[in-house]
Amino acid sequence: MARIGVVSISDGRGHVHARNAEFIQSKQDALVASLRAAGHEVVVGGDLVATNSLAVSVAREVAAADVDVTVFYYAVWSFPHFTMLAADATRSPLVLVASTDPTEPGLVGMLAAGGALDQIGRKHTRAWGAPDDADLAAKIGVHAQASAAVSSLHGSTFGRFGGRPMGMNTAVANTDQWMRKFGVDVEEIDQYELVLRAEQADGAEAKKAREWIEQHAAGVHYDGDKLTPELLERQIRSYLAIRDIIDERALDFSGIKAQPELTENFATMDVTEAFLNDPYDWNGPKQPHVCATEADMDGALTMQLFKAISGTPVLFADVRHYHADRDIWDLCNSGQHATWYAARSDDPAENLSKVNFYPEVFFFPAGGASVQHIAAPGEMTLGRLTRENGEYRLQLMLGEFENYDEATNKILVDQSTPEWPHAFARLDAPGEVFLSKFGANHIHAVPGDHRAALRAVAEQLDIRLDEWSRGSGS
Repeated sequence: MARIGVVSISDGRGHVHARNAEFIQSKQDALVASLRAAGHEVVVGGDLVATNSLAVSVAREVAAADVDVTVFYYAVWSFPHFTMLAADATRSPLVLVASTDPTEPGLVGMLAAGGALDQIGRKHTRAWGAPDDADLAAKIGVHAQASAAVSSLHGSTFGRFGGRPMGMNTAVANTDQWMRKFGVDVEEIDQYELVLRAEQADGAEAKKAREWIEQHAAGVHYDGDKLTPELLERQIRSYLAIRDIIDERALDFSGIKAQPELTENFATMDVTEAFLNDPYDWNGPKQPHVCATEADMDGALTMQLFKAISGTPVLFADVRHYHADRDIWDLCNSGQHATWYAARSDDPAENLSKVNFYPEVFFFPAGGASVQHIAAPGEMTLGRLTRENGEYRLQLMLGEFENYDEATNKILVDQSTPEWPHAFARLDAPGEVFLSKFGANHIHAVPGDHRAALRAVAEQLDIRLDEWSRGSGS
């Protein structure tokens, strides 16, 4: 889950601390046990903080363990300047937690410490409750999870294959801003490298993969022109090539421009992108590697954060159409819909049994397979990092993927591009608000409600949160 540091702050008067030490220790032990029961690794300070020197040394000890978040715990009245010294000794996000046992003024200690941190502009969050309260552990865990996601960006490398696709400004970000705000470096890679490597890739491996796809997919619809076994193997060799480049250049996530150079002269990247984002391929389970269609930098960055929060593959799609009569959005594009989304099963065969590989359409003269399916139903967190006047914001909402009977699905699919993957989404955001304010043509989703953790991500990154719901109207 996450690594959480715990430092308990006490009273600076020796005789008062001596009286309170056993009480503080018992409360701290209960809190630590609750956090560990929730699955977190907990690093506990080696002493209760009752002097200036301990405030510094204990905080440094916990910080040295590279914790995702540090909890300053207040079971009693605590000298606020101890918090100030301890805060200066750690760089992780801070959560001030107060015991609500009425026999001691833990809330008073937390409020005094929090006010002091406010005065110097040190960001923190606050929580309170009984130390063994599962809800309190969950709240702390959300902030730790967010911090781990944010920290995972720092020191990472994004591999950008090609440049801006088709004049798409929202797909290009400022590399200096990425390094300054997120700690992410950008490695620029020419798409010709991918073509060269694909030509040199293992033909036997490509054949094995093609046969595995043919065996498990709902259908591979060869037409002798836009989709042939040779073209499918070219797409698979592209996957093998980019896997080699990822390993050689230590890329943490990536994006492929594709259009128009590859899609008009080589092959589409749909198969490559789908299996990079999948948690498996023909050789078995693997870690998903975020790869964004059209080298969408902010899209890939969003996906990397969503993956870190959810632990699942992340969906990438165009906002293709709004069926106003049904209040349903068709999220569809040629490119990355990981096959996992067809059924969201741990069994690749179950997912692929709902996936068709169709010949690509007129947009893409070079041909290849599109990866077509209808995303499985369920609750989804949707959103994206976008920019307004150069500043980042997180646009966030809850939604539901829906699926219908075969006839209804066909009606909806046929109204756009039936060969491409689709997710039919009911968004917890008014259509007029979404279309008026959403800052890109690409949107991203993960299963479940992860809004609490993503709110914490926005807070820790110091970016604006635009969260939409039916009742908000904005």
